Formats: sequence, C-alpha cells, structure tokens
Amino acid sequence: MPRQATPLTDTKIKSLKAKSERYRVSDSGGLTLEIMPSGTKAWRFRYQLHGVRQPTLTIGNYPEISLADARKRRDEWAILVARGESPKRAMQAEKSAKLNTVAAFGAEWLNEQVKGKSDSYVTTMRRLMQKDVYPFLGSMPLAEVKPIDILELCDRIKSRGAPKMALLTRNVLRRMYDFAIARQMAETNPAAALVARFIATEESRTRVLSPTEIGQVLRGIYTSDIRRALKLALNLLFITMVRKAELTEATWDEFDLESAVWDVPAERMKKDKPHRVYLSRQAVAMLNELRSFSGESVYLFPSTRGYEDRPISKSTLNQAVRALSLDVQHFVLHDFRRTASTHLHEMGHSSDAIELALAHKIQGIKGVYNRAEYADQRRVILQAWADFVHAQLDGARVTPLFKAA
Repeated sequence: MPRQATPLTDTKIKSLKAKSERYRVSDSGGLTLEIMPSGTKAWRFRYQLHGVRQPTLTIGNYPEISLADARKRRDEWAILVARGESPKRAMQAEKSAKLNTVAAFGAEWLNEQVKGKSDSYVTTMRRLMQKDVYPFLGSMPLAEVKPIDILELCDRIKSRGAPKMALLTRNVLRRMYDFAIARQMAETNPAAALVARFIATEESRTRVLSPTEIGQVLRGIYTSDIRRALKLALNLLFITMVRKAELTEATWDEFDLESAVWDVPAERMKKDKPHRVYLSRQAVAMLNELRSFSGESVYLFPSTRGYEDRPISKSTLNQAVRALSLDVQHFVLHDFRRTASTHLHEMGHSSDAIELALAHKIQGIKGVYNRAEYADQRRVILQAWADFVHAQLDGARVTPLFKAA
C-alpha cells in the first residue's frame, strides 16, 4: 500500500525553504505545493481522467491562495473528475466568464500585446484603451458589441479633432477581436465590418482658422449662454496652445501666477515629459477670475455634478462648442493648436520655439542646448499670440514682427 502523505499545515508550509532545484510536497487528494528556487510556493492539482494522467493544473501561489482555499478548489475539481469532466475546461470556462466584458478582456489582451514592445508603443496602446475604449465600451459584454458601437466610438474621437486616433482605435479593436475569436470568446469581429476609409484617412487635418474666423469663434463663445467658466476655458485653450485634457484636468498647484508660469506634470502630457507654459497677461487675468468659480476644488474646472474632487468630463468643451451658433464651419478644438502654429510662423517667430511652446520635440542637437534661449522666446510667443487672438476678438489687425525679405 502506498504511503499516505501527511496533510500540510500553515506552520509546515511556512517552514519550507527554497532549494537549488524546485521540489514538491503533497497535501492530500492530489493537492501539492511546489517550492521554487526563488522561494515562490505554488499550489498544483494532480489528477487522472478516464485512467489517464493529465497535465498538472495550477491553483495559485501561497499565501495569496490559503491552504483552506486550495483544498476547496481541489475538492471542486475532484468532483468534476469523478463525473468524468475536465477541470481544465472548467477553469477555462471560469476564466472566460471573468473576461466577459470589453474592459476585462481588453486588459488581458493588452498585457499580451505589449510584451517586449517599446515604451512608446506601450504608452500609446494603454492610453488608447484607457482614454477611449474602456469608458465607452468597457462595461459591454465582449460578444455583444456591434459595428455601430465601434463606429460611434470612432465618431466621438473624430469630433475632438483626432481622425488618425479614431482610425488607430478601429485597427486596435479589430486585432483584439481577432484574438477573441481565436480563443472562442467572440464569434464575429465588429471592427472588421467598418471600412477604414469611412472612418478616417491617414492624412492629418489641415484646418487653420483665419483671423476673421478666430474673431467669429471668440465672439460666439462670449455671447453664448454657456457658463462663464467654460467661456474662459475655451479662451485659455486657444491662447495657451495646450491640448484639451492638459487644461481641463489642470490643478491649481501647477500654477505660479505671480511668476506667470504653469508647469504641467509629465503624467498628463502626451509625450510623458513635463511641459512649462509661459502665461500671457490675458491668461493670468482669466485664471485669477477662475478662482472665484472653482471654490475649494483642487481643479480649475471642477465637475458641476456634485463632484468637486473631479474635473469636468473630457467631452464638456466639445459639447460647449457644439452648442454655439457659429458661422465658422468644420473646425474642432484641436485646430486651435494648428491655427496658433500657422499664424505665429507667419508673424516671423522662431520655428523651434513655436514647436516647444506646443510641447513638440525638436530633433537633433538644437533641442538639447538652447533651452534657456527658447524659454525667453516662448514667453514672447505666448504673449504675442494672446495679443493676436484678442485683437481678432476686437476686430483689429496685427502687424507681424517683421516683414519677409
């Protein structure tokens, strides 16, 4: 008769030390604990099905999985084996049930996708899923997402002036659903039903507001019925040349109004590098006014839905613009940045300084050694741009810094 293993106890488990080679100690009923050279202790289940030895199943690590929990799982699987059923298939079905939603499955799939990839790829993929896919589709059952759902998501992304991101999102979701189909988590690929050219092209937008249109937009903002804080937000977005989320998620501790600087932390920047904005006189005046609207909130633009500890939603400014009665056609908020760059170049300002003011990277040695000079130029640029914008609000003309030869 084979010798019966002595059941394990927590005291015995804690006394087990790592060796140069992995080894196992048995509990009972096929439950074993494997001790790795690293010191990790992993629960395994050994069993036969229809008289044939099956691959060992992993339950989890000790102490995350306690002795009692490991025995409970062993007993559940032993019942399946007695019925002639496969515990491995049951485990796979259980995992599938946990990964039923887009958010749960997407997180699992993303972890597989980013292995061994560059930091920039990982950052782009995680931001795409967390910023757009999860908030809109995350709670939906994976197998119930329809092409219209993905099309609506892409349209939302395009509405903020990011057609290339909309197309990338469709392509990423298509790959994710291919992965899901291969693992029998979905039967169809809703993203594949959308023709890429109907979402966007690879060409970026080229919309630039003319001086007249700048004035029309600003006058439309200030004569509208939207909240004063949102009017200031849209004006600030225009004259600071930042991206929308960088402004709407800003907190007061990022600002030094006496020195007229705003330091945006790296975690809120697209390139994950800190960015300094040199504030114009107009921007400082608007920020001082905003103090009276934000109350005790740490955010410049706190939510008005009873959540002072949250900023306004990502779509608030887009919705505010859509509510305006404007004669200016086919523009989105992201066009503000392109508009600023175009007009500042026409005024004769330094291209490198403009690029840094937009938080774009300057390639080569110039981007390393001229930081101090660019800082002075950026102060001039942002003040000149604010003067230009507000001159259009008043319907005036602005003379360039110098005339081209």
